[in-house]
Amino acid sequence: QDRVEDAREELFKMLAEEEMRGAALLVLANKQDLPNAVKTAELSQKLGLPELQGRDVFIQGACATTGEGIDEGLGWLSRTLSARPR
Repeated sequence: QDRVEDAREELFKMLAEEEMRGAALLVLANKQDLPNAVKTAELSQKLGLPELQGRDVFIQGACATTGEGIDEGLGWLSRTLSARPR
């Protein structure tokens, strides 16, 4: 198995926990500045994100060394959580 398959298994185990029911999911696809980086659409498919029905899910390409994509991803998370009833 490759690392993405391992990550998918762990992600689905974690999201199956009762405490995680209804939790929003932000995936930061790091290292998008590298030529061999897996594109966000492909990573989304490999992680099974389209299968997550009834959950707020967003994948954001990012580069941790420059900060690119971080604000966008956290902005989505903030807006998503703020829009939820308290």
